[in-house]
Amino acid sequence: MTKTANHRTADHAIDPLFLERWSPRAFTDEIIAEGELKALFEAARWAPSSYNSQPWRFVYARRGTAHWPALLGLLNEFNQSWAKNAAALVFVVSKETMAVPGKTEEVPSYSHSFDAGAAWANLALQAVRLGWQAHGMVGFDIARAPQALKIPAGYRVEAAVAIGKPGDKAQLPEALQARETPSQRNPISATAFEGVFTA
Repeated sequence: MTKTANHRTADHAIDPLFLERWSPRAFTDEIIAEGELKALFEAARWAPSSYNSQPWRFVYARRGTAHWPALLGLLNEFNQSWAKNAAALVFVVSKETMAVPGKTEEVPSYSHSFDAGAAWANLALQAVRLGWQAHGMVGFDIARAPQALKIPAGYRVEAAVAIGKPGDKAQLPEALQARETPSQRNPISATAFEGVFTA
């Protein structure tokens, strides 16, 4: 357990993995092997979910493969400008319904987005363990993504994720270079309340 890592300081001792994870935009040109990428999905597979419904789905492409241009093209212009150097792009999708154990009829899943978020967090933390970083984003063509990715009705495209090895920030535009550092967090007192919510 630690309180300091990656130029960050936690208020309470935690595993350094949580401080080591961040969202860079500068990546090296290293290619991620299919097996390493599958390890990230394997970590995501073990996330908790309501009734073990496992609503998460991932649509991905590695840089240099046939599907890469289409997935990169779904990002907005700003995100394309730096994510084009990522090793992989992943779109996180969640299933909006589930079958409760003992029943066959699907019912709305209240927590599908929450559960997919747990899977994404597992993926991001596993990336750190393997020497990669994963940068989540919602700057993509939300209206066009379902059709372009062939997502059926009843599923929601939640976010896009760029995965890569952190690189030299000098490759970024000057305005982004200043932002290329692990961000800090609000204190627990601003987000955790005993008994009742306190604004």
